[in-house]
Amino acid sequence: MIRELHPSIYDLVAPDAAVEKLGEGFLFTEGPIWFRAGYLVFSDIPANTMYKWDAAEGISVFRKPSGFDGAKWPEGAFIGSNGLTLDAEGRLIVCEHGNRRVTRLEADGSLTVLASHDGTKRLNSPNDVVFKSDGAMYFTDPPYGMVAQDQDPSKELDYNGVYRLKDGVLTLLHKGMTRPNGLAFTPDEKYLYVGNSDSKKKIWNRFPMLEDGALGEPELFADVTDIDEPGLPDGMKIDTEGNLYCTGPGGIHVFHPDGTRVGMIVAPEIPANLHWGDADGQTLYITARTGLYRVRMKAKGIRPAAC
Repeated sequence: MIRELHPSIYDLVAPDAAVEKLGEGFLFTEGPIWFRAGYLVFSDIPANTMYKWDAAEGISVFRKPSGFDGAKWPEGAFIGSNGLTLDAEGRLIVCEHGNRRVTRLEADGSLTVLASHDGTKRLNSPNDVVFKSDGAMYFTDPPYGMVAQDQDPSKELDYNGVYRLKDGVLTLLHKGMTRPNGLAFTPDEKYLYVGNSDSKKKIWNRFPMLEDGALGEPELFADVTDIDEPGLPDGMKIDTEGNLYCTGPGGIHVFHPDGTRVGMIVAPEIPANLHWGDADGQTLYITARTGLYRVRMKAKGIRPAAC
């Protein structure tokens, strides 16, 4: 269902666009990523499993375990993979909650650890990840993979950061957000958007990109704290015109680049993340709690070059 807040929403999606269910019965779906070969991979975090969907065969297990290699973990803990993306060579990049690291899945099935520590301290639970065109990797590190989150005794950092990894060097860029989560670059890469998944501060910040790849002071892009519907700012994607599609309270919030909220895409369940799929990049695949969905768009999305 499309919820209109401004008529320009229909420049991006048809008023009668249907949200189609592709799969169900999961625990908590996240991190969808489209592969050029014509299939989608996504995470089921509590199930510690990545699943694959394609039109011919439907749902199948892609990788298990996906984010935690240990034998035991508290029931219901969010231990599996979360955010996924592809690097310039088409290799899968994985935010592993339980293992508290970012890894790269190699062609032979082995994993290369890209980031696991901030100095001598373990990361919290890397959540979402994007690449800049210069090859630098940016990711968020809230505490959602820990049972007690900020109060968990295993938490070694006293902040939840936004990081950059470039040429093997990990740099903390910002630690002022309570729950940094989804992130996306503007088409010209002059800004980085970062969502904050905090029920007391449901916002998206926009950070100016500095010449050295660091972040300038954040600017408030949008605030939906007063929307009393289930869901928090989580995953986000952007289209070729710079419009944002942000999961949040009630559904997917659609913003123009100037911050105007023009409408919402409302799915049967509260979305956590989304990704542009299909050969033309004009279908949004949506991970929403126990289900996987898609909706056909007029807009065309920006996605990794390897997609």
